[in-house]
Amino acid sequence: MQEFHFILNEDAVTVYAEPNWTMLRVLRDVLGLTGTKCGCSTGDCGACKIIFEGEAINACLVQVRKAEGARITSIEGVAEGAKLHRIQQAFIDSGAVQCGFCTPGMVIAAKALLDKNQNPTEDEIRTALDNNLCRCTGYVKIVDAIQNAARVLRGEDAVAAQQTSSVIPPTDAMLAARAANPMAGARLPIRDAAEKVTGQLRYCADISLPGQLMAKLLYSTVPHARIKSIDTSAAAALPGVKAIVDYRNTPNVRYNSSTEVFNKFLTERMFDDTVRYVGDRVAAVAAVDEATAAKAVSLIKVEYEPLPVNFDPEAALEEGAYPLHDAALCGLAGGNLIETVRQNAGDVEAGFAEASRTYEDCYTFKPIHHAAIETHACIANYAASGALTVYTSSQDSYGLRANLRRMFGLPMNRIHVNVPAVGGGFGGKIDMMFEHVATALSMQSGRPVKLVLNRREEICNTRSRHAMKIRVKTGVTLEGRITAQEYTLHCNAGAYATSSSAVIWALSGKVFKVHKNPNIRFTGYAVMTNLPVSGPMRGFGSPQVFFAQQRQLNRIARDLGMDLSEIERLNLIEPNSLDPRSQAPNGNVRVMDCFTKALELADYDNALQQQKDSQNERVRIGIGIGVSSHGNGMFGVMTDMTAMSIKLNEDGSLVFASGSHEMGNGSITLQTQLIGGVLGVDTERIACVQADTDATLYQLGDYSSRGAYVSGHAAIKAAEKMKALLQEVAGDLLQVNPADITLKENAAAALDGRSATLEEVAAHARHKQQRELAINETFTSQAVPTSYGAHIAKVAVDVQTGEVKLLDYVAVHDVGLALNPLSIEGQIEGAVMMGAGHALCEGICFDANGRVSNATFKTYRLIHAKEMPTRIQVALIEQGEPGGPYGAKSIGECSVTPSLAAIGNAVSNAINRELNDAPFTPERILAALNEALA
Repeated sequence: MQEFHFILNEDAVTVYAEPNWTMLRVLRDVLGLTGTKCGCSTGDCGACKIIFEGEAINACLVQVRKAEGARITSIEGVAEGAKLHRIQQAFIDSGAVQCGFCTPGMVIAAKALLDKNQNPTEDEIRTALDNNLCRCTGYVKIVDAIQNAARVLRGEDAVAAQQTSSVIPPTDAMLAARAANPMAGARLPIRDAAEKVTGQLRYCADISLPGQLMAKLLYSTVPHARIKSIDTSAAAALPGVKAIVDYRNTPNVRYNSSTEVFNKFLTERMFDDTVRYVGDRVAAVAAVDEATAAKAVSLIKVEYEPLPVNFDPEAALEEGAYPLHDAALCGLAGGNLIETVRQNAGDVEAGFAEASRTYEDCYTFKPIHHAAIETHACIANYAASGALTVYTSSQDSYGLRANLRRMFGLPMNRIHVNVPAVGGGFGGKIDMMFEHVATALSMQSGRPVKLVLNRREEICNTRSRHAMKIRVKTGVTLEGRITAQEYTLHCNAGAYATSSSAVIWALSGKVFKVHKNPNIRFTGYAVMTNLPVSGPMRGFGSPQVFFAQQRQLNRIARDLGMDLSEIERLNLIEPNSLDPRSQAPNGNVRVMDCFTKALELADYDNALQQQKDSQNERVRIGIGIGVSSHGNGMFGVMTDMTAMSIKLNEDGSLVFASGSHEMGNGSITLQTQLIGGVLGVDTERIACVQADTDATLYQLGDYSSRGAYVSGHAAIKAAEKMKALLQEVAGDLLQVNPADITLKENAAAALDGRSATLEEVAAHARHKQQRELAINETFTSQAVPTSYGAHIAKVAVDVQTGEVKLLDYVAVHDVGLALNPLSIEGQIEGAVMMGAGHALCEGICFDANGRVSNATFKTYRLIHAKEMPTRIQVALIEQGEPGGPYGAKSIGECSVTPSLAAIGNAVSNAINRELNDAPFTPERILAALNEALA
């Protein structure tokens, strides 16, 4: 250890460290300043930005020896005492904060820019952000925030954050619903934004417990083998090693890490005597520090007996293919087939016979990394009392508790799961990943054990969006009316079943809910291979299936001498149409409204002319349409339940407990504003205890777009119950009929003008009635309405380089009622970015041995700020959904489902070629152009 001195946040600091330690390590582990986040440790994400001698740099790339005598600002030094810096306030006001994990780095990058230039152009802002990754926002509101901060620093007035207006006037019912709750429709920033912009919010990796150990995992280096022997003796002898676990000393319990299929397809064990992909778990070590744990892992010797390997799901289904699992023991359909999903409507053969033409095409998709900037992290603490506490970044705390109970046989009152914060989820944090491993290590060592994945582990060893091959056959009349469709899908589950079957069930239902096609046949095969495990990701397979559908319809339109817009206009369903499978109503479907408004905002006819005029140019314009749907919740699949509690404090403020997991999607903010609107209480006077199995009531989990439709309903129902209780007590206090009490402005008012503050109501309840004012309430959904969206992308393609530039983008969504338009806009803008990545650059790649070959953010390409279009037009359709909370429905997943198709169609139209394999990299575009020439 050596002594180093520098000026940090205007204070002289002395630290003792090794010269090669990075400033990221020094800030977080030595000085305890956890506002600087770690998303990659390779200088690629920008989450660890600091200002070093006036320049924004990544702290993970600077060794402490280089900091001797330097002036450094971390996120903890940006605020002006207790007052937020104007940049931080602008981030909040503009809605630029979602999950918040990247936010400290963004604020630092913005400050470094504005310290030098208080009048930057938008291009200069995007350039300054180009080394900072965000997976949530699409960068749109971050750019807005920096522009606003610059205005304020120049002494000008800030401008309002981007406004999104209803594109069709709301119905009388919608206006009445909004009047019933004045907070329904409020543009509120996320409730913990101040903690996020200052770096004060602690995510799981920021937490340290006394005496904790650090864990590292040993992963398989081969794609399929039996373990002949494991020698851990050298690792165990290493000073500082406290526990080692593998299949020989951990529970031999079969489970499914996805609680959506909790009792089905039990292919997983914590550790197994067989490894099934490169990256499968072999062993884990807990030691006094991470370096010692990593050293110990490297000392473990494993001898493998190779087994047959299969990476292709179709080949894995062939007769004689080597099975990865015992199908009967695990509850599988047989061989490597998890399940065959079949859905049918009408008479498909008759529909094809009616068609003037039929088309058959095949579409392929690579696995996609969720790329939450926060990697998986957990801490397990098994106490001497036999109680287990797990801190984790999870979207499904109750599901995790259930799986831990299954694994270790503990009663649930001895298992406490707490989710401090989630730095982005997108479905990647639903499954139980490593919490059971940390628990086993804690049980053996008698100490808390912390496990934090690095980016390489995150990409190789967690979950991804499913790789798929989808074959589509469509019959149409010469006028473009769809008469029949057949979908055949092969889904690559990877080495374990997890939720693959559920993903196919989910996506298959969506294709029945967009077009007036009475004849549809769907067959999907969930197949296991020797590749990393796939799992749920935002949209649950819908981006892939709608890409296949919309790409083929685009091809059909061109072949018929039409435009896709004509086919969509002819075939899109109307409100109160029926699902052809069951003849059940689809609800207040507003997909045609979305589509019509998207054409208008995109100036579609003019864009088509630009596309036509550029067909002989080097840079060609393309315009593309994507239309899709997505459901709201899990009704019909499992009990879709959310319960909440609310209590009144002595001063009239409120605390509610919600099992929701705030991932940046604003779910807790939405619940807060709905409760505040019902009870007439300012949102600043409402606190929330969230995602804690000991402190909150049951919540199914945050997936399947349950946020607004299900959890929003639960918040309203709980608030209405609390309202009745407050009216009862206030009526007794004021000696009036409780029905004549109105709750507003943090008080209870009678018709005669007399009122009592909620503090007085609380005092009356406690001292006169001897009762606590608290309620519990449960909402269980009895419907699964459908959200819709229409996107239009405009691109420029350089036919000499194959490079694609997004020029303009329109996204219109049917949301029923916009409960928080600021949050909805952010969700949609972020989804556009995610879809652009899927379309243009993202995809996990493997070498010939099944090893991931692009396991860092240098090689796994995400969309950066400079690559996003300078304009994303977002519009919302507010026509109400019967049964929705004030008529609302969810947006989180539907916002991403049309984007891959829209961009795919735009690129294909620009180059006049059929591109059916995502992503559309420059190499693929040039190959398509050259193939056509040949």
